[in-house]
Amino acid sequence: MLLLTKAIFAIMIGFLCSSVLGLILVPLLKKMHVGQNISIFVGENHRKKAGTPTMGGLIFIVPTVLISIFLILTGKIPYTSNLSIVLLVFIGYGIIGFLDDFLSIKKKNNEGLSTYKKLFLQVLIAVIFFYIYMKDGGQTSWIIGTLHIDIEMGWLYGLFILFILVGSSNAVNLTDGLDGLAGGLSAIAFIAFSLISLMVGFEDIGIFSLILVGSIIGFLIFNTHPAKIFMGDTGSLALGGVMGTIAILTHRELTLLVVAGIFVIETLSVIIQVFFVQVLHRKLFLMTPLHHHFEKLGWCETDIVKLFWVFGLILAMSGIIFGVWL
Repeated sequence: MLLLTKAIFAIMIGFLCSSVLGLILVPLLKKMHVGQNISIFVGENHRKKAGTPTMGGLIFIVPTVLISIFLILTGKIPYTSNLSIVLLVFIGYGIIGFLDDFLSIKKKNNEGLSTYKKLFLQVLIAVIFFYIYMKDGGQTSWIIGTLHIDIEMGWLYGLFILFILVGSSNAVNLTDGLDGLAGGLSAIAFIAFSLISLMVGFEDIGIFSLILVGSIIGFLIFNTHPAKIFMGDTGSLALGGVMGTIAILTHRELTLLVVAGIFVIETLSVIIQVFFVQVLHRKLFLMTPLHHHFEKLGWCETDIVKLFWVFGLILAMSGIIFGVWL
């Protein structure tokens, strides 16, 4: 009962704080002309969104971090090295995204941080992650109990961490192309990971995930169609990075592929499209990521988002079963 009370409180306080922050931040960013630059390659419907405030990830990043720190200081949730790693990646990737968004706005185009600078910062965070993880005696084996797989990776586990962080953060970033799409799918994924975390004994991570779920729902008030603000790289990199982090710390890396299945499919659509263009000299999809393909087919933006949310929910429910059984 106590855990259930904590879970409900976590979602509610996250939602309330992010909603209030959104009411303050949206008009403030609009007044400061912190607007999104829209790619020339997307359709007319997207070009109409030019100038919509970005960096909206702050709406769920700031409340989640502050609430988590408050609950730690008041002893409501235990402070662990796992939680310090989660906060490190969440804040660190949020800062990387913030710098990217800031430079894009300053340059008045979609080119923020260079690929090399972004990768360097991601590597730096992964190294700190690995250092804290190893200092606390974290295992460096990739274990899948039900399949009797136990692969000792040693220092290569650091590269494994980097691969997951970069992959998951870029996957959410690619999916963030329609109003409410990445936010809704992220909320669904973190609900799944919160339940998995609580059921397999990671209360600290579970409560953090629920705070984040509430904060994302508060953000969606302003991000669903028609969006009053975009999460930007500030939000998408932070969400993707911390999603990968939770999968690593709970030893549910394979579960991530299921729970975050839509993000994976969106990323694969881009990879497959590049292969077809470079090797076969033709396109498989009308446009990638996949949600843009449906747009080119004439689908309404809100219908695409709802369809992806439904499939995301199905995958998340499957992931909960898979994650607990695994």
